[in-house]
Amino acid sequence: MTVLERFLHYISFDTTSDESSQACPSTERQWALAKDLKKEMEALGISRVRLDENCYLYGEIPANTDGAPAIGLIAHMDTVDAVPGGPIHPRVFRYEGGDIVLNEAQGIVMREKEFPSLLGHAGKDLIVTDGTTLLGADDKAGVAEILTMCEYALRHPEFKHGKICVGFTPDEEIGRGADKFNIPDFGADFAYTVDGGRPEGVSYENFNAAAARIVVHGFSIHPGSAKNKMRNALRMAIEFHSMLPANEIPECTEKYEGFYHLCSLSGEEQQAVLRYIIRDHDAEKFAQRKDRMRKIAGYLNEKYGEGAFDLTLKDSYSNMKVMVQQKPEVVDRAFNALKAVGLEPVSAPIRGGTDGARLSFMGLVCPNLGTGGYNGHGIFEYACVQEMETMVEALKKLVEA
Repeated sequence: MTVLERFLHYISFDTTSDESSQACPSTERQWALAKDLKKEMEALGISRVRLDENCYLYGEIPANTDGAPAIGLIAHMDTVDAVPGGPIHPRVFRYEGGDIVLNEAQGIVMREKEFPSLLGHAGKDLIVTDGTTLLGADDKAGVAEILTMCEYALRHPEFKHGKICVGFTPDEEIGRGADKFNIPDFGADFAYTVDGGRPEGVSYENFNAAAARIVVHGFSIHPGSAKNKMRNALRMAIEFHSMLPANEIPECTEKYEGFYHLCSLSGEEQQAVLRYIIRDHDAEKFAQRKDRMRKIAGYLNEKYGEGAFDLTLKDSYSNMKVMVQQKPEVVDRAFNALKAVGLEPVSAPIRGGTDGARLSFMGLVCPNLGTGGYNGHGIFEYACVQEMETMVEALKKLVEA
């Protein structure tokens, strides 16, 4: 089966995760793809295929030569819930440049000037949606590439490699993909997430990340008799937000620049809730951002009374660079694999996080590789067939002894 055939099959499964759920996996629909992948892995001849009670799927290909490291390859099965996850109506076509009409009836157009990554794809085959759903290249492209490489390794006994460990995780998109990952049983010396972006990218720097939740306690009273009595929690919440730097938001930042991102504001006069994510590559600046939140809450509690602003901060993941630098040969191996298939490797900071960030701090050094998927988390997501095929070749070089 080709990487394209696999990918088109996998995206037929709606695997949207759900942050509001406390279950693992967060949605029952992730099980369908996991069980399908388990059958495929067993049919391919992958050894020790096991699907655990939390929807983590593992397998391995035993080494057929001595002295090579055990290398892990990891991708996630879930998709983000920001846009509909299905039913997906993919279209594969030869892109000749310019804008792409995804849905003529609804006037949905992917414009070249808004998505400059299209400029490098003229003459290549792209996979897009009809503009009503995401595509699922994040990260079913990674799943397809890993298993296509595995099929090659199993069908060609002359291909020499160490142990290849495969892992597919649920709930990565809601930050829980590494929560119940069994590193000792996985059995790899080090690993790579294969999770999105241009194929020449090798990423081993990511944001330090935290989540902030502020519950604002107001006092509601009839507006006709509210003078000197009402404390409008919504207005108080807006006041909190106004004290954060106006230009340190995702819309105004890039590269290594950190931000505060207001994810939601809900409530009414009596109580309001603000939810933020806080991001910065620099550990010291990251700590300062969290401290700013504490100081604002403290100031407003002095103004409105103790307990008016209830702030909860929770760290999500840290910059994996600290851990990866201790094993530079892992990055060198990725660079050499990409060069071997004609790519010029590029290292760029991830303006987000991956399972690999947390796994690196859990003891499994795990930088990220690209897949040929672009514009994830939205209706303009697309993937390039030729780049997916190139990544299959790169994975072969990566695991080759």
